[in-house]
Amino acid sequence: MTIKKRKTHTVHVGSIDIGHTSPIRIQSMTNTLTANVDQTVSQIIELANTGSELVRLSVKDDADASAIPEIKNKLAKHNISVPLIGDFHYNGHLLLTNHPECAENLDKYRINPGNVGFETSHDKNFQTFIDCALRYNKPIRIGANSGSIDPTIYNKLIAENSQKPKMEIALDSLLISVIESAKLAEKMGLPSDRIILSIKTTHVPDLLYIYRALATKTVYPLHLGLTEAGVGLTGIIASASGLSILLNEGIGDTIRVSVTPTKNAKRSDEVTLCKHILQSLHIRYFSPTVISCPGCGRTSSTLYQSLAEDITNYLEKKSIEWKTKNFNGFEQLVVAVMGCIVNGPGESKHANIGISLPGHGEDPHCPVFIDGHHTTTLHGNAISDEFKSIIDDYVEKHYRT
Repeated sequence: MTIKKRKTHTVHVGSIDIGHTSPIRIQSMTNTLTANVDQTVSQIIELANTGSELVRLSVKDDADASAIPEIKNKLAKHNISVPLIGDFHYNGHLLLTNHPECAENLDKYRINPGNVGFETSHDKNFQTFIDCALRYNKPIRIGANSGSIDPTIYNKLIAENSQKPKMEIALDSLLISVIESAKLAEKMGLPSDRIILSIKTTHVPDLLYIYRALATKTVYPLHLGLTEAGVGLTGIIASASGLSILLNEGIGDTIRVSVTPTKNAKRSDEVTLCKHILQSLHIRYFSPTVISCPGCGRTSSTLYQSLAEDITNYLEKKSIEWKTKNFNGFEQLVVAVMGCIVNGPGESKHANIGISLPGHGEDPHCPVFIDGHHTTTLHGNAISDEFKSIIDDYVEKHYRT
């Protein structure tokens, strides 16, 4: 099944396009102190090499702003051209004005309408952002979240809808804030194809409500993400649930998974999670897919589990090699590692390459299927190495350009 993507403007951000017919882009954000140039550059390289197509950096003060040109230059020396997004809150209008090299070297500005200024200062500060975007020919993301709602809009809605639940009013406030900010940006001279919108919430139902409304009311590209999703599996499951539903409805042009990192976790793990979400929906492909059964009382767990893990790790490493050799289409390869004869042969036949391992009490032979046809049977202690060779031969034959 092909997902029909929502039609939007196309926005140019650095070297990539976002929106409409462009691929759904993966974003991440550094968690280093931006002013620490070497640490920040190192993390951006890690994120980009993992697959982040845009990287956002916090620009909170003069030291951060002064570091942006140096970060950009050092990335260029490493042949890293990933677009950089400046994340501004409260004082961004001042930082962009006082640091023109920062404004010039960033590829996009993120503006939070909930804290760009309040009351009479709001539009004046917002104008400064738009003037910088026009002066340096940059796009913007108007990005609100549930932690920083524009108090002027919220209080107005509270007064007008005293019987309405406050959470609904909060969501409506975010919608109004972002949409009105986009219209204001256009009124100030920024073309509509230089605007991206986002509204991040903490809870999946709220996320679905807000983005479905944005998709109906606007034609700007949308950046998806569940903010403050949580730690570990909690954050992973919540993010995957919310993003997958929206993406499957054709809503969303860039995504980020914002999971609180556990001890010793890599920042790039959130990029890997984005890739898994997109690939599981068959929206984009990044490396071959390994399908394997969960196991039961019929399976010889140690054997098929270790083989499934071994083949998965092997394909991840080989994908890097195949990309450098410009192999074409290998990312859509499907490899099956099955645990017994009940579903093993059938599932193996549905994959490009499949192996059905023996379960408890079965003949200790492992039939291998290629494109639905039984081609050989493996047995003995070299099953893993022999199966890898079969995969390598298949890739060489079918994907070498």
